[in-house]
Amino acid sequence: MSLRDLVYSFFTYYAVVAYILIGITCIVLSVKWFEAPVRMGAAVLLATVAYPFGWYLIHRYILHGRFLYKSAATAVTWKRIHFDHHQDPHDLRVLFGALHTTLPTIALVLTPIGYLIGGKSGAAAALGWGMVTTCFYEFCHCIQHLNYAPQQKWLKDIKRLHMSHHFHNEQGNYGITNYFWDRVFGTLYEKASDKPKSPTVFNLGYTAEEAAKYPWVDKLSGGTRGDGHPRRFWGAEGLSAPEASGEQQT
Repeated sequence: MSLRDLVYSFFTYYAVVAYILIGITCIVLSVKWFEAPVRMGAAVLLATVAYPFGWYLIHRYILHGRFLYKSAATAVTWKRIHFDHHQDPHDLRVLFGALHTTLPTIALVLTPIGYLIGGKSGAAAALGWGMVTTCFYEFCHCIQHLNYAPQQKWLKDIKRLHMSHHFHNEQGNYGITNYFWDRVFGTLYEKASDKPKSPTVFNLGYTAEEAAKYPWVDKLSGGTRGDGHPRRFWGAEGLSAPEASGEQQT
């Protein structure tokens, strides 16, 4: 895939279009309600810091937690927003976050922060900047997963770290573009040799045993990828050659 193809695919995706439109609206409102430049700037600055920290906490403790699949009420959401993505990291249908989950989360985290610092203008500025940051994150996420080889060292590095998260050990490298909090909390690993191979890298702990106790994701997925091997527990003999083959080498 060329960079041109990637850019076209990215900017025509409905969620990205929504982020852009909401971001533009928020910027217009922040200018309309403009009061104090210092407070508005502080709101944007704090939103910049809060975004990667919030993503780290959500990714590590919620998306990689093992409680969402244990309830019928949340199993469907967990399946869509993270289980499917780890089952097949190259499935473009679930590459982007689900808009109905990402947008409320970003708004609930950033809008109050912006409002407490800069009132209505600060809230709009923080949310608008959150939309810009989300587009940046999603674009980098595309580069990490699609068949595109970046030329910049920084992009190569974050792609390598993220692919290790998907194909070697999911209990680390939780960042997307920013691995600062991984460094702070000791979850960063630079090389695969620094951390043992995880037996749950493809199923996030939702094994056959767990599926027997909490069947909702299993019923929707038709099984789960087996521990330590990229094939399904049930019906593996019916898989096509690419599905039954080993991991992608990165």
